[in-house]
Amino acid sequence: MSRQLEGHRVAVLAADGVEQDELVESRRAVEAAGGTTELLSIALGEVQAYRADIVVGDRFPVDLLVGRADVDDYDALILPGGTLGPDRLRTDDHAVAFVRHFMHVGKPVAAIGHGPWILVEAASLVGRTLTSWPSLRTDIINAGGIHVNEKVVVDRNLVTSRGPLDLPAFCNALVGKFTQHPEAIGQF
Repeated sequence: MSRQLEGHRVAVLAADGVEQDELVESRRAVEAAGGTTELLSIALGEVQAYRADIVVGDRFPVDLLVGRADVDDYDALILPGGTLGPDRLRTDDHAVAFVRHFMHVGKPVAAIGHGPWILVEAASLVGRTLTSWPSLRTDIINAGGIHVNEKVVVDRNLVTSRGPLDLPAFCNALVGKFTQHPEAIGQF
């Protein structure tokens, strides 16, 4: 087992309605590579996951409120999808500010499915090429991004994928991006 993310601390931002496989598999990839993950949310307690937005999944304990989190404490950020979770996150000022700051400083961010919705709200997509769940195409274009229909897209510090079927490619790309040395972050 590779330990290329040894010592890396990764924030995972999710809310009730998160797509379970996108949450679980991305965290598993980071942890399998030796990194640690912390689940941040807009409310304490647990996050209720779903599969395909309708099948109730598992509950996951929240480690920290996003409003109390400091971008400087993390090496990277994961934004899993699902329709309901990202929609809740993009209406929370603390979540939007956290994501905006992550993008502003150039730390690696990986978003899948509906995860890029909060990037739209954070005004972080101008001139960026990315992919997402197909229904976000117009939102991304209206936010100044370039939307493509590909399994995984890496644009500077941003890794994006379309949804659960793309998880293997997404996880490989996010681990690869997250392993880059911190001093190279400003070069993305």
